[in-house]
Amino acid sequence: MSDLNQLESAILKDIAAASDEAALEAVRVAALGKKGSVSAELAKLGSLSPDERKSFGAAVNAVRDKITAELAAKKETLGSAALDQRLAAEAIDVTLPVAPSGIEAGRIHPITQVTEEIAAIFADLGFAVAEGPDIEDDEHNFTALNFPVGHPAREMHDTFFFAPDASGERKVLRTHTSPVQIRTMRAKEPPIRVIIPGRTYRNDSDQTHTPMFHQVEGLVIDKSAHIGQLKWIIEEFAKAFFEVPDVELRMRPSFFPFTEPSIEVDIRCDRSGADIKFGQGNDWMEVLGCGMVHPNVLRNCGLDPDVWQGFAWGMGIDRLAMLKYGMPDLRAFFEADKRWLEHYGFRPLDLPTLLGGLSS
Repeated sequence: MSDLNQLESAILKDIAAASDEAALEAVRVAALGKKGSVSAELAKLGSLSPDERKSFGAAVNAVRDKITAELAAKKETLGSAALDQRLAAEAIDVTLPVAPSGIEAGRIHPITQVTEEIAAIFADLGFAVAEGPDIEDDEHNFTALNFPVGHPAREMHDTFFFAPDASGERKVLRTHTSPVQIRTMRAKEPPIRVIIPGRTYRNDSDQTHTPMFHQVEGLVIDKSAHIGQLKWIIEEFAKAFFEVPDVELRMRPSFFPFTEPSIEVDIRCDRSGADIKFGQGNDWMEVLGCGMVHPNVLRNCGLDPDVWQGFAWGMGIDRLAMLKYGMPDLRAFFEADKRWLEHYGFRPLDLPTLLGGLSS
């Protein structure tokens, strides 16, 4: 019996020394498992006489019962301690402010916001949105738009050309959104009133130019379209976009292969302070180019210029964003700086509307 007492004392000591539930389980298996020390003592009963078996069996079972009880008590103690430790580690300070949700923390990029503002303004004027591919062929990007062969805009210093394909044709990254005008006029019967926002590409990079930038063009084709309507549309857009009650335009002669006559449009502004203010002052800011659609462009789209005429305009979305929201460097638009986006970005649910205010 002294051996049983020693075994019991050793096992109880191991139970007391167990520091976690894994160590306690190891003690249980070593004592009560199939090959455990207490199980080995029980296995001896088969070789004993009936009288010895009765007394020895009672002693071994008493040891087993005590060890089982001690294991259960120790497990409960260790479980309670582990729970207390976990609760302490995962404590929540209810006095801290609630973390903002994704819809609150996220920001809309100014380019996306300004594009939506432009779309909202022209939708109110009855314009639909047209889109086209970023990779264009020479026909849509140049030829159909009345760019003669040898025109400087076709050269490598302006245009990103792809390697020639099997037929020898060289596709380009579109240099303007005007190819969508061609696709729209060829696919849709007049009258046409569309705006065309999208990415464009030119080989240029500095504070106010990037190799990829965003443009929006407008196109109206009708039997009675004229420059007076074009001027009114630009005025209404400028008043709504810059959120001023009135604007003054200055229209200067210019040249674009796809319009005749061609016009550069300036808006009166005030540059005396840190911000440019439109609708006041004695300065002028060029904002867009426009003109009447060239008869050759109409013919290239299967329209009779003696029946149909139209006007078009184009402006840089990135530049409009810079002018309206005071962003000094165009390159920051594409640097993916989270701090910049948090400063200049817009809340996701602040959708621009003419009724609620474009930039409210």
